[in-house]
Amino acid sequence: MQIRAIRGTKDILPGESMQWSAAENLARDLFAKYGYEEIRTPVIEDTALFKRSIGDTTDIVQKQMYTFQDRGERSITLRPEGTAPVVRAYLENNINNKQGLVKLFYMGPMFRAERPQAGRQRQFHQIGVEAIGSASPYLDAEVIALLVNFLKAAGVKDFEVKINNLGCDKDKKIFCDQLKEGLKPNLERLCEDCQSRFGKNVLRILDCKNHDCKKLIPVITSYQCDDCESHYHKVLDMLNLLGVKYKTYAHLVRGLDYYTGTVFEVTAAGLGSQDAIAAGGRYGNLIKDLGGPDVPAIGFAIGIERLLMASSPESIVHSPETKIYIATLGEAARKKAFELASELREAGIVCIMEYDEKSLKAQLKAASNQECKYAVILGDDELKKDKIILRDMSKSEQEEISLKSFVTHLKSISYKAVPGTDIKL
Repeated sequence: MQIRAIRGTKDILPGESMQWSAAENLARDLFAKYGYEEIRTPVIEDTALFKRSIGDTTDIVQKQMYTFQDRGERSITLRPEGTAPVVRAYLENNINNKQGLVKLFYMGPMFRAERPQAGRQRQFHQIGVEAIGSASPYLDAEVIALLVNFLKAAGVKDFEVKINNLGCDKDKKIFCDQLKEGLKPNLERLCEDCQSRFGKNVLRILDCKNHDCKKLIPVITSYQCDDCESHYHKVLDMLNLLGVKYKTYAHLVRGLDYYTGTVFEVTAAGLGSQDAIAAGGRYGNLIKDLGGPDVPAIGFAIGIERLLMASSPESIVHSPETKIYIATLGEAARKKAFELASELREAGIVCIMEYDEKSLKAQLKAASNQECKYAVILGDDELKKDKIILRDMSKSEQEEISLKSFVTHLKSISYKAVPGTDIKL
C-alpha cells in the first residue's frame, strides 16, 4: 500500500519551492529596510499560550487547534498562528529589557484543523511582522504601508486594504453591548453558530460567512472614545500621506480576541470566497495578559500559499538567468568536467553535469528538460585540442572555446551569479 501525504498537507516540489524561497527572500530584504529582524519560534507550544491569547471562545481554540498530550502528559499544541509565540519569546528572553521598540519578523508553518481548500491547507505557511513597544499612529500607518509595499513587490496587483478601529477595551464593551441589543430581536434568525456566539463572544458574529447573518448585523458607528477616534483619524491621515489606498469597514473585527484599536485585512481577486491574503492589527493587552508589562504592539501575517496564488507568474522570478549543463563523452572527459564544474560553481555559475555514461543525445535532451541556457560538450577530441564546445540551447548554435579561458568567457557573455540576492521582482 502506497503511503500518501496526510490530508490537508502538501508537498512543495522543486520549481514551486524556488518561488517560495524568492518570496521569503523578498520579505527578508524589504523588512530589513524597515528595521525588522528575524525570529524563529518552535512549532509546538504549551496549549495555555493560545487559550490565553487567542481566546477560549474563538473557532481556532474550540475547533481548529491540533492539541495532544505528550509523553510527559503536558498539553501541547501545534502553533495555529505566529503572534502569541513571538510575544512568549519576547517575554521569556527579556527582549523588552534590551531595547525600546522591537521589530521582529517570522516565517514558517502553522496548523489548523480546517477543511482543506485552495490556498489553505491544514499545514499552511505565513510570513509575519510584530512591532512591539509603541502606540504611535505613525507605526500603524508604517506597518500597513510595509504590507502594501510587500504585496506590490510580489506582483499582487488587484487587492484591497480594509481598515477599522475597534477602540480600547471600554469601547469594545460598549460596541458589544450595542451589537447585542441590535441583534436580540433577530436572534432566532441567526445561524446555529452565531446563536452560540451571541452568548459567548458576540464579536465573532461579525466574522460569520453566512450571508443571511450578515444582513441582520446592525450598523454601529458612535461608540469610540475621543482618544481612539483621534488615533484612527491620524492613522488614516498618515496612510493618505503615503499614498496608500484603503477602504474603511465598520464591521471588520478579525478572528482573534487579542485585537484592540487598529485592525486591517487585505483581500485579493482570484482567491474565491476565502479571499483574505493578509491581515493584522494592534494588540494592546496581549503582552500584559501573558504576564508581561503593559506594552502596545501591532503586526500582520501574510498567507504564503495565497500570496503565490495572487502573484502574477512573472513577478517572483526565482532562478539565476544562466544554468550550465556539462555533457561528457568518455571517462577522461568526465573527470575533467568534474573539475570544471567545481570551478564554475566557485565563480557563482549554476552548473549541473551527467555523472553516468549516457549518449550525447540523451545528455542534450536532459539539458533542454532542465531549461539550461548553455550545454558544454567535452569529449576525447576536445581534450586533445584543449578546447571545449559551448552550445546555446535556444539558438542551436555552438562554438569552440579554449578550456583555459572558458570560465572567464562564460562570465563575460551571460551569467547572473547564484547568491540569494539574485531575485528579480
